[in-house]
Amino acid sequence: MVLKVFSNLADSVISAMLLAFQVDFDGKPDSLFFSDGQRRIDFVLVYEDERKKMTHKRSDRKKQKRKRQVYESNLINSGLQLEATRSVLDEKLIFVKVHAPWEVLCTYAEVLHIKLPLQPDDLKTRDSAFNWFSRLFRVDENIIKPEQEFFTAPFQKELLSNFYIQDKDTFFNPATRSRIVHFILSRVEYATKNNVKKFGINKLLDTGIYKAAFPLHDSSFRHLSTDPNCPSERYLLYREWAHPKNIFKLQPLDFIRKYYGEKIGIYFAWLGFYTNMLIMAAIVGVGCFLYGCLTKDNCTWSQEVCDPNIGGKIIMCPQCDKVCTYWNLTITCESSKKLCIFDSFGTLVFAVFMGIWVTLFLEFWKRRQAELEYEWDTVEYLEQEEQVRPEYEARCTHVVMNEITQQEEHVPYTACGKCIRMTFCTSAVIFWILLIIASVIGIIVYRLSVFLAFSATLSQHISGTEAIRKYLTPQTATSVTASLISFIVIMVLNIIYEKVAILITDFELPRTQTDYENSLTTKMFLFQFVNYYSSCFYIAFFKGKFVGHPGNPVYWLGKYRNEECDPGGCLLELTTQLAIIVGGKAIWNNIQEVLLPWVKNLIGRYCAAARSQKVIPRWEHDYHLQPIGKLGLFYEYLEMVIQFGFVTLFVASFPLAPLLALINNMLEIRLDAWKLTTQFRRMVPQKAQDIGAWQPIMQGIAILAVVTNAMIIAFTSDMIPRLVYYWSFSVPPYGSHSSHTMKGYINSTLSVFNISDFKNASKPFSPWFVNQTCRYRDLRYPPGHQHQYEHNIYYWHVIAAKLAFIIVMEHVIYFVKFIISYLIPDVSQKTKSKVKREKYLTQKLLHENDLKIVKKTMGKIANKIIQGVDSTF
Repeated sequence: MVLKVFSNLADSVISAMLLAFQVDFDGKPDSLFFSDGQRRIDFVLVYEDERKKMTHKRSDRKKQKRKRQVYESNLINSGLQLEATRSVLDEKLIFVKVHAPWEVLCTYAEVLHIKLPLQPDDLKTRDSAFNWFSRLFRVDENIIKPEQEFFTAPFQKELLSNFYIQDKDTFFNPATRSRIVHFILSRVEYATKNNVKKFGINKLLDTGIYKAAFPLHDSSFRHLSTDPNCPSERYLLYREWAHPKNIFKLQPLDFIRKYYGEKIGIYFAWLGFYTNMLIMAAIVGVGCFLYGCLTKDNCTWSQEVCDPNIGGKIIMCPQCDKVCTYWNLTITCESSKKLCIFDSFGTLVFAVFMGIWVTLFLEFWKRRQAELEYEWDTVEYLEQEEQVRPEYEARCTHVVMNEITQQEEHVPYTACGKCIRMTFCTSAVIFWILLIIASVIGIIVYRLSVFLAFSATLSQHISGTEAIRKYLTPQTATSVTASLISFIVIMVLNIIYEKVAILITDFELPRTQTDYENSLTTKMFLFQFVNYYSSCFYIAFFKGKFVGHPGNPVYWLGKYRNEECDPGGCLLELTTQLAIIVGGKAIWNNIQEVLLPWVKNLIGRYCAAARSQKVIPRWEHDYHLQPIGKLGLFYEYLEMVIQFGFVTLFVASFPLAPLLALINNMLEIRLDAWKLTTQFRRMVPQKAQDIGAWQPIMQGIAILAVVTNAMIIAFTSDMIPRLVYYWSFSVPPYGSHSSHTMKGYINSTLSVFNISDFKNASKPFSPWFVNQTCRYRDLRYPPGHQHQYEHNIYYWHVIAAKLAFIIVMEHVIYFVKFIISYLIPDVSQKTKSKVKREKYLTQKLLHENDLKIVKKTMGKIANKIIQGVDSTF
């Protein structure tokens, strides 16, 4: 009874203390300050008044209220100042404004090792020779003024006088203030259960005690703030960065970093650098495409296919059992003309160029990243500023001995427990990857089974329409429908696996936020790699490669006859697959990332306008925007890295891929900027030294891209067989032509089959006129030969040439990549000199100031001693 009375008394005291901080809205919609106009709002918490909740039991509402009150009282005990305001539009909502005083900011700036200005930077920077050109694309410096450069050092309260403090209100910028407050919010306790402390705003948000927690945008994006103390940086970002008119302008990266923090700044810096590098790749790709278009009329083998006296007289064997019939080679005339564009010598040149381009991109990005690390003070960030995740701290119940410090420290699991967790997580990831492979196998089974149905129906229903028959072949219909189904399966599995990957990573319990994001990134990319690229790998390297011959076809799962390539070859089909997946993915991502938030906000504004015409404060405006989500920029990176994979891994099949990626990325930068600036609440500013795990992932893709493009040219295209024919088999002793030529190539690469050798299981229902033979794509001896239907000498020459080509191309490109990597250091000499100079000057400055203080103190002591001696005499 006494405990109950004491508990009720404590509740009433806390309620009275918190109610004392409630004020009414002062009618200033653009104000970023408390009602006194002095204390800045660094964070906003939103909750629903428990007295007006009708969705929970009364006991549950009391528990939620108790946790919230304890949490807010602990925030006050931590030094933060709170002020509550009831919503203008919805009386159930309460907005708690949070302010961090100067002492709190100084204390936690030292805890977080935040680097702050010591003195203005006096290093002279040389203007680049291209400055006059880049100035044409920069943001007007009169609108967004360049940030003043400072020498910085980790903040220490003891050395406060050494830091460059002109105004205490502006010494910590809004991004730093919000970051410090969020650090406190994430670690303040709200309950204790079974001797385990429960703390952190994230858990309170998950349980619904708070509905939202966010820092404020500083103004409307449509107009300047009416508050004279507000710089209206959001408005300037929208006008000079996010607006579509700026699509050809350079991004104001320093201004983005100042407003949103280093993590968002480094993403847009990387995306802009990647987009600029794509310009060179797109120019070369378009040149190779135009070369293919200009030389397609000189494509001898395509002319033979379309020639009625050559291709018109060649009868091809059925491509499936029983229901498929014989067909004329001239059906592939249109696809062979298209193939001449992509399967040309220019494709080989472009594949080699892209192998070198990707190395240049990665090496120059490392240099650019090093420059940003210096300019944004993140060079030593991971060593000093990275803090342990609250979720990790909450589980630290085991005591172990630190090998370095030889002191006891708390960890969430023992070595055995960590091994069990890692084993479970790895097994779960492997299981889901196998599930993706199973879905790919299902798509292959679909292709094999549906091809029979299309072969039986299309020839009957469109036999009288020759124009449609040229394009709507069974192979084309199967390829397009399978690609669409594959795209749908990819999107569905993405949604499921996202939740699974987060659960696995949460169970793994990484120590820091960087470790958490890198672990999640690796899992998600492994899944996405298999999900997006598996169908492309199947078409490029497996389809049509192990089919046997008409008299002895190879069956898959003992039932389905292995799929053959489209009559025009698998290269054109690979291009179709890439176009559908990349195009569909871009459309889907834009709908999901841009259209949905815009529609939600539009509905929210419409409902708010229908309820009231009252003046709404800034915090309520921001509350009705969309939350950014726990993963932040993860999906933006993932989208671009998957695109990077398509541009590099399979570029030999589609030289226009870099051009399409360039156009997409130019729009992507502005769409992402527009989305962040107008549709989402302001993200909590976070530090980031680099792009994290995405860097080694792209390096792995770059290495793999050389192999895949070499194999596409060797095994998917017909370039090597054509070269072997031209140089060896068109002239004696194998050929009959007097000089090297491509004439007769089609006849030489189509083997002959006697239709009487068909087995009953695969013999077509309808015979073809009176012909006793048909042709098929392979290099085998004809019937009647002592090695009939075995691979001929041409085949072995081609295999040897393909293997030699792969080895030579890989070694040449890897050697050039090694030379480039060696010649281009990761950090430029200019940046190294700046880092060394800054360290020297900061150490000298701090040392000299300490010496001055010591001299001043010792001087006073010496004077007192001298005065004491004089008085004695």
